[in-house]
Amino acid sequence: MRLAFLGTPEAAVPSLRALVDTGHDVALVITRPDRKRGRGGQLSPSPVKVCAQELGLTVGHRLSDLEDIAVERGVVVAYGRLIPAELLERIPMLNVHFSLLPRWRGAAPVERAILAGDEETGVSIMTLDEDLDTGPVHLETRVAIDEKSLLKLLAELASVGANALVEVLETPELLAHPRAQEGDATYAAKLSKEDFHLAPASSAAQLLRVIRLGQAFVLAGGRRLLIESASAFSGDDVASGSITLRNALVLLGASDGAIVLERVRPESAKSMGALAWWAGARFEQNVALWT
Repeated sequence: MRLAFLGTPEAAVPSLRALVDTGHDVALVITRPDRKRGRGGQLSPSPVKVCAQELGLTVGHRLSDLEDIAVERGVVVAYGRLIPAELLERIPMLNVHFSLLPRWRGAAPVERAILAGDEETGVSIMTLDEDLDTGPVHLETRVAIDEKSLLKLLAELASVGANALVEVLETPELLAHPRAQEGDATYAAKLSKEDFHLAPASSAAQLLRVIRLGQAFVLAGGRRLLIESASAFSGDDVASGSITLRNALVLLGASDGAIVLERVRPESAKSMGALAWWAGARFEQNVALWT
């Protein structure tokens, strides 16, 4: 099938590769423009652009680039912006959405599923319409969340989504007969910086969920401390809002217990083990406060 592909981040790359590997003619790849990254401010292409160039595909950065090309369908995977209704009228588009629709429509479905403590999520292959993630679903595949980090879960969903996308395109019955979404809709708003700021009033389970997203931080001794990994603690309670050393474990006190800090990254420093950070911080009386 002759297709256009619209996507930007690493999670969209498996779907693009799967389309090419299964013989589809990807006539054009649309991705977000190169962005300045790193301290040097050099322009860097999106992961989808890197993949497309590796595969020898034509790349564009504007939706208007689709005006001069004839394709049977478009495929959208985390492109990063809404597709205008007039374009959808001309080119029907499938979307690989990383949730079990109608739960978690919107920009951050995987993050919101983790934060909500959902036991499972999945991939919905849907037809795009002009509203936000409301189109009919061709195929749904479920994935257990367990204790997976955001990066690990995204990688799994990206692989599952690529396989599901190919199955829909190669199965006339699935392609021709999507089903309307059923159930109560929830919306996955984009996360802000404060969503990653841990709070002493949170439960230990909720702190661990935020940490699994990969950008969690606290203020300890007045300085920002990124929490890279942590685990559950089953011992005696630690006062909420405190950090203490107990039996060679650095413990962060929550509203209902504590968690064990494993790896951290202090402000303006490299990643290190929690014990090494604690030794260097030299807190008085073997305890500190965090906010």
